[in-house]
Amino acid sequence: MGIRTNILLRVYIAFGLILLFAGAVVFQLCRVQMVQGKKWRAMADSLSVRYVDVEAGRGNIFSVDGSLLATSVPEYELRMDMLAGAIESDKIFYEKVDSLSNKLSGFFGDKSARQYSRLLREARKEKSRYFLLKRKVTYQQLKAVRKFPIFNMGKYKGGLISVQKNKRIMPFQSLAARTIGYKNDNVQNPVGLEGAYADYINGEAGRRLMHRIAGGIWMPVNGDDYDVAPKEGADIISTIDVNFQDVAQSALEKQLIKSDADHGAVILMEVETGEVRAVANFTKVETGVYKEKFNYAIAGNQDPGSTFKVASYMALLEDKKVDTSSMVNTGNYQIPGHMIKDSHGSIGRVSVKKAFEESSNAAVAYLVNTSYRDNQSQFTDHLYDWHLNEKLQLQIPGEAQPVVKNPKNKSWNKNMT
Repeated sequence: MGIRTNILLRVYIAFGLILLFAGAVVFQLCRVQMVQGKKWRAMADSLSVRYVDVEAGRGNIFSVDGSLLATSVPEYELRMDMLAGAIESDKIFYEKVDSLSNKLSGFFGDKSARQYSRLLREARKEKSRYFLLKRKVTYQQLKAVRKFPIFNMGKYKGGLISVQKNKRIMPFQSLAARTIGYKNDNVQNPVGLEGAYADYINGEAGRRLMHRIAGGIWMPVNGDDYDVAPKEGADIISTIDVNFQDVAQSALEKQLIKSDADHGAVILMEVETGEVRAVANFTKVETGVYKEKFNYAIAGNQDPGSTFKVASYMALLEDKKVDTSSMVNTGNYQIPGHMIKDSHGSIGRVSVKKAFEESSNAAVAYLVNTSYRDNQSQFTDHLYDWHLNEKLQLQIPGEAQPVVKNPKNKSWNKNMT
């Protein structure tokens, strides 16, 4: 084989390889464009454009007398597109930027006009499309700002972008705060009425199309408009009466301070309807200072105290152990290791009716202990029949599990029913 032939062969091989490589490139381009094009275009869109949820305004919570216990008020974050249509021209922007700065400074009072002017000019140089102007702006303030220079050139042309966020407020502040509750995405268990009726109060979130700009910042595509408008939540009317609630909280706090107690709770129920008019809970945080930190009325597992006398007398009367005219001593009743006393002192030997009216501890302890000494489970069976060992299935979440012991429990005191 001659030198010339050898060179030509090498050229042909190289040219053939180039053609094969070019063909492979063209094939892959066609495959990406025609076969996989939809997939890659969708991926590109998902990386630069996305929908985000827009929080709906939560419904109001009212007291039974129509007072507003909780409501949502809109707050706005003001941003500015420095390349908006009406200010694309440097001449127009720089002619009006100082007037805008003076207005912003005079209205908000947080920066001087010179500082606002410097910030706006720097944002213009950086061609910022989503420059942060101000947080926590009210709706009335937003209406005023829309009339400022540049911003009054048109809804989209002036570059003003308002991002709405809802703020939950309680007009009566700490009044029934724990019962009203709150919504917190970081708290798993719902709290109070806010949590119990969240499905009604929350409303339906809207949607807004956002696109990513330089710096990884997401900016609304359609300015202030929503692609799907949020639907506000429903209002609810509670049974709480603000006047009773105020009295209950004040009285409870006063007694806790007087007794230097660790905590306390008050539940005020309307007897005729069973509706709860006030719920107060306080926990000691330091000497003489109490705050509402835990809802003992709902989640507290406490001894029932004198309220349990109702169940005790119901069992005694149902089993015909006594009647309302039976006589019983009051004052003190001794059991092994403990003396049960009436806090108000002895009122002598009285009828069962009178003992119940005066809430005598000694009387009810004596009656139950002597009547059921030989058959203690007869008494506890009543408590289970009345489902006192079960939760009430209250609407407010967090209810504690009741504990009702019986003679089968290891900790049962056989000397005392």
